[in-house]
Amino acid sequence: MKLYLINAIKHFKLITIHKYYVFMYCRKAGITWRGIVHDFSKYSPTEFFESVKYYTGTDSPINNCKKVNGYSEAWMHHKGRNKHHYEYWQDDFDHGGKSIQIPFKYALELVCDYLAAGKAYMKKDFSYDAEYNWWLNKKSNPIAMHPQTMLFVDMMLRELKNRGTYVLRRKNAKKIYAKADRAYKNILIKKQSNNEK
Repeated sequence: MKLYLINAIKHFKLITIHKYYVFMYCRKAGITWRGIVHDFSKYSPTEFFESVKYYTGTDSPINNCKKVNGYSEAWMHHKGRNKHHYEYWQDDFDHGGKSIQIPFKYALELVCDYLAAGKAYMKKDFSYDAEYNWWLNKKSNPIAMHPQTMLFVDMMLRELKNRGTYVLRRKNAKKIYAKADRAYKNILIKKQSNNEK
């Protein structure tokens, strides 16, 4: 029971620190409201108590729960309420599933979320270079993220690594989102022309 209480305090502190970093990044990105409302569901009983049970402090409790049980009730709850998660933007499961392009403000919040999670877990070892390397590792495995959204996240994290938080400004991020959109449309055009040959 004592360990459970200690983990509850540590988990509460970790998610609150994470929310703080998300808020700071979202403010910089010009989406302050998204930073305020970000991940409130983590404090709900469904998410909080499971996360305390699987808390380690070095990895997401949700990942730890999935390793043990094969799924996570906290994650099922979380992804269905937070539009910045690419898993929220899935549909047509009766026909194999389809990923949907994340609208700009939520895609930008996703980038802020990734950065904030990196800061919260890596602490003083955090760098934009380390975050970009984390992303390269994540996307090296199949993920159900829409290709345009994946391009946007990739471009944003690469630019953050090369140029710093200047890239997060809404105006700059919007240009990168449009660039990712054009790149995705070009990929579709090339696929279509190859199919016609």
